[in-house]
Amino acid sequence: MREQLETWIESPLVTRVITWVIIVNAVVLGLETSKPLMERFGSILIFLDQLCLAIFVGELLTKLFAQRLRFFKNGWNVFDFLVVGIALIPAAGGLSVLRALRILRVLRVVSVAPNLRRVVEGFVNALPGMGSVFLLMAIIFYIGAVIATKLFAASFPQWFGTLGQSAYSLFQIMTLESWSMGIVRPVMESYPYAWVFFVPFILVTTFAVVNLLVGLIVNSMQDAHAEEDNAKREARHEDLLNRLDRLEAMLARRDGAESQKPAEK
Repeated sequence: MREQLETWIESPLVTRVITWVIIVNAVVLGLETSKPLMERFGSILIFLDQLCLAIFVGELLTKLFAQRLRFFKNGWNVFDFLVVGIALIPAAGGLSVLRALRILRVLRVVSVAPNLRRVVEGFVNALPGMGSVFLLMAIIFYIGAVIATKLFAASFPQWFGTLGQSAYSLFQIMTLESWSMGIVRPVMESYPYAWVFFVPFILVTTFAVVNLLVGLIVNSMQDAHAEEDNAKREARHEDLLNRLDRLEAMLARRDGAESQKPAEK
């Protein structure tokens, strides 16, 4: 019974239904932010929200019953359990902020959509390599902030007065947000050769380190996709072997039955 229940709860039909429930719940939670709509349709929206939550809870309870402890061995099941569990905590007093966290239920669409799961898995697998890149970027930012503070603090204390202000200004420059007209050109009016510092900084951080991060994530996503394809091929191969074993067993039983017929006569 548990195997049949697990097969049903993970079937494409149920997955599609849960996906649509997630989408409806996301729309409802968005509509709840509108005061005019809440004044007019508040009871209906709250009912729909509670209905969606009941469906999520029912799905998780079904999986728990069917899979038992295996439920917690799947990271996506634990993710769904935590996201739905937040909505079950009474939102009163100091916990009233949890009402805003109900929108996290929309993240459940990641766990039911294979393509989105692949993106998240690729990002998670890239974290170790990203840690090294972030460390390198932190070193570059620290060196750049020290240099910028020593060079430009006297004339531009609002941008480079302290180490923290310099780091924040350099972060803005790295994102290319108003970096030229907003910061660099005013600095160059007092320090004409300031471009010797800013241009290499942009080349190293924006066009080298950031693209290195993107490359790591893309490679991890490709690896995750390849692993998923290999797992599917292995599953198909194992299923084919099982079918061949069953076919051989059926043929062996038939041959055995045919060999016994003459003896019975």
